[in-house]
Amino acid sequence: MREIIRELENENVGKVLGSEPLSKHTMWKIGGPADIFIEPDGIDGLKKTMNIITRHHLPWRAIGRGSNLLVDDAGIEGAVIKLGPNVSHLEQDGDFVRVGAGYSFIKLANVISKQGLSGLEFAGGIPGTVGGAVFMNAGAHGSEMANILKEAHVLFPDGRLEWINKEDMDFSYRTSRLQKEKGICVEAKLQLKPGDKKAIMEEMQKHKRYRRETQPWNRPCAGSVFRNPLPDHAGALIEKAGLKGYRVGDAQISEMHSNFIVNLGEAKASDVLAIINHVKETIRRLYNVEMRTEVEIVNRHD
Repeated sequence: MREIIRELENENVGKVLGSEPLSKHTMWKIGGPADIFIEPDGIDGLKKTMNIITRHHLPWRAIGRGSNLLVDDAGIEGAVIKLGPNVSHLEQDGDFVRVGAGYSFIKLANVISKQGLSGLEFAGGIPGTVGGAVFMNAGAHGSEMANILKEAHVLFPDGRLEWINKEDMDFSYRTSRLQKEKGICVEAKLQLKPGDKKAIMEEMQKHKRYRRETQPWNRPCAGSVFRNPLPDHAGALIEKAGLKGYRVGDAQISEMHSNFIVNLGEAKASDVLAIINHVKETIRRLYNVEMRTEVEIVNRHD
């Protein structure tokens, strides 16, 4: 790994660290070390990074703010590439927005709504980055990323940078093509529409108030843990099963919202996984419903 780290440093790709604890980079504050942690200095730095790690056949994974991620206590093998402030440009041209993958999704919603553009109201309380929102097809309040994305700029392991239109992103509920095919969203083009600025801001504030009043963001958490097994709602099923407040170690199903698991202080990934598995088994036994996680669970050798 030292040789690869030296090569990355010599190419000036950006910040490069060895054995970096991922608990510093996930919203759950959970996760062991990455063998190599890279925060590229822009898209050029990202392309150089991809070239080097591909040439060395090194396993890799891209993250944003780590808002939808449960990382193994043993960490992640290979390289973790974090798209942060250095890939967070924003350009606006009328109703079109071109934005870097590292841009905060909440900040984008605030900035764009103040311009009187509609389409991002649903994002007012969703943590994470634009790249993560594309990857997960993030959504809330009856809308989702698929409704506003025009194109995604994707870097593939062989070095290709391609603009992929919405129709070819294979969007479905909390799913995109990037969950099935290795690639990193580096930019997104969004198609919005003019609206009444006051109404847009009021709608966004309503969504933010709802999240603040019903979701436990006062403690480290990763957002909704389970996908809604439509037509049911994950949180309602978990609460109905009597699991609200269920605790393993310092991980606990939130007393405020049953589809959230909070870190009470020193929670481990194994604690969270024990709760996830208990919920799955209980809901299957009581209601014959299969629960699937919305958070991505990353094991050491994935």
